[in-house]
Amino acid sequence: MPLLEAIRLALQSVLGAKLRSFFTLLGIIVSVGFLVTVVAVIQGMNAYVKENITGAVIGTNAFQVRRLPIAMGLLSDDEVRELAKRPVLSQNDAAAVREAIPDAMAVSLQSGWPTPSSDVVHRNRTVGDVLVFGVTPPYQTVQDYRFAAGEPLADPDVRERRLVAVLGFEIAEKLFGSPEQAIGRRIRVAGREMRVKAVTARKGRVLGQSFDGFVLVPISTFESIYGRRKTTTVSVKMASADELPGAMARAEEAMRLAHRLRPAEPNDFTVDKADALVSFWRDLTKVLFTVVPAVVCIGIVVGGIVIMNIMLMSVNERTREIGIRKSLGATRRDVRRQFLVEAVVLATLGGLAGVLAGWLLSVLVSNMTPLPARVTSWSVAVALALGAGTGILFGVSPATRAARLDPITALRTE
Repeated sequence: MPLLEAIRLALQSVLGAKLRSFFTLLGIIVSVGFLVTVVAVIQGMNAYVKENITGAVIGTNAFQVRRLPIAMGLLSDDEVRELAKRPVLSQNDAAAVREAIPDAMAVSLQSGWPTPSSDVVHRNRTVGDVLVFGVTPPYQTVQDYRFAAGEPLADPDVRERRLVAVLGFEIAEKLFGSPEQAIGRRIRVAGREMRVKAVTARKGRVLGQSFDGFVLVPISTFESIYGRRKTTTVSVKMASADELPGAMARAEEAMRLAHRLRPAEPNDFTVDKADALVSFWRDLTKVLFTVVPAVVCIGIVVGGIVIMNIMLMSVNERTREIGIRKSLGATRRDVRRQFLVEAVVLATLGGLAGVLAGWLLSVLVSNMTPLPARVTSWSVAVALALGAGTGILFGVSPATRAARLDPITALRTE
């Protein structure tokens, strides 16, 4: 029997019992749809982290010298205790890094964890739980801030501990309606009255988290209100990404000298760039990629068993048809091919339906939630291969059984 004829007969058989075919393929549709959707969300998150979050957290073409690493992962109690012994980074550390990297565009010192939050009040309007950061002026360059109104923080603000603040766009909009209206106005942050000096341009949201909901104050003013933080951070911005490796090496050397570490002693600080956050996220997604196949395989196996049972039932129902075909000259190979192709076509149609369902669900997730989703060609190819492979694997037994039927016995079957 020609392959095209076998495919035509298989499609005719599937379309002749649409409802039974649908319920037969339900397990494969759900499994494949789940696979496509989960992979789309993971791939979308990978791209989103790389394109948006890393730049928002660290800044583009920038790295940080930190007391603790950005992504610590799972640590033992001993490792946690060792990290806790690390000294807090100081103004002297920032100065040492600045001296070691004279070609840096900006070297800043900023407050770190735990980041305090405060109500920001203007007259009868209040915005609650706003993150407050203490920074030196170069921090605004590191983070690529643009200003919708006003002037950025300057060195005199830090030296003189001025009670001035830079508002994120969202805070200014909620309190004053527009950035221009905020400049020069008085607000209260952590019970202290401050003058609004500038408003940053809108950066938008990442995964539903606003990057415009903050207050920047001079680090000297911040420390007079909140005291020293446990993870003060030095940030360095270079002109291009190519300069980062050399600059990071010089920063590490300067920090080791500043902390008087001997050659055999490990660093009591961490030098991180955006790749560290990307790597940490990818390590997390690897866990998902190990769990997802297990869940999908269970669904595929269940769906394959259902297909095998339905095909065995089909062989029993069509015993007389098989007998007639054999009496007219069909060989065992022809009969085996007919039923195997039917199983493969059935499973492949389930894979196609699952891909369509996964794509629609991915679009829904992307439009209705903050999670990004990107359907990739390789996930579609894997899904279709799973469908076809399931048909081959679980269709062999019914096809072999049909091919072994004795034509005389088959013709006697009512």
